[in-house]
Amino acid sequence: MGTVTIPVTAPACDVWWAAPSAASPALLALLDEEERRRHARYQQAADRDRYVVAHALARLLCAEEAGCAPEEVGFELRCGHCDRPEPHGKPHPVGPAAGLEISISHSGGRVVVALTRQVPVGVDVEEVRASRDIDGLGDYVLTPTEQAALKALSGRERVSGFFTYWARKEALLKATGEGLAGGLTSVEVSGPDTTAAVLSWNSPAAPADVALEDLEAGEDYRAALALLAPGPVRVRVHDAAALLSAG
Repeated sequence: MGTVTIPVTAPACDVWWAAPSAASPALLALLDEEERRRHARYQQAADRDRYVVAHALARLLCAEEAGCAPEEVGFELRCGHCDRPEPHGKPHPVGPAAGLEISISHSGGRVVVALTRQVPVGVDVEEVRASRDIDGLGDYVLTPTEQAALKALSGRERVSGFFTYWARKEALLKATGEGLAGGLTSVEVSGPDTTAAVLSWNSPAAPADVALEDLEAGEDYRAALALLAPGPVRVRVHDAAALLSAG
């Protein structure tokens, strides 16, 4: 198979990976008041670490891209799909970083932030956990066709395949801003042993153009990236350790 050439005019997305162990008081100080309140609500230290690393990294990346101080970057939560009065939904950079698009995800020992200019993006990472009741979650996550494809797999492949489906679907729903409220079964994607692709999407928010790609996150993780743009996409992957230690 020949190498696929991606045009330089293709949409670009920067994907930054980090570890929860990078959490520090200096990163917590970068968060705004509402973010610090949310951080404090987590009961487990591991959850607090994932949260602070993810949100501090998002602010640092936006500041670097916009050429401003992290303190100048704000985020506005927007949801166009329900009427809940409290602020919620996908975070959109405001202030000097307006026009950037971000998506945040974390699971287990992985934190990831995706950043683009103008193009809506969604990213998701899932730790492969055999302890999860994938049969019980089947109706919530998978369409009948996807459930049948998953049952054809066995052992570890079946467990990891479930999380491949989940990561692909959640990345898509995060890109549109629907999130899990949009319903994971509203979208059907290709099987876990094939190239990531959208097969059908039954939602008023379904986009005309979408690019979906799997990301490499390590043996015990499955991750995916979605952009609301025609494919292919130029994906640039980075390690955020140095940026976080300087932050």
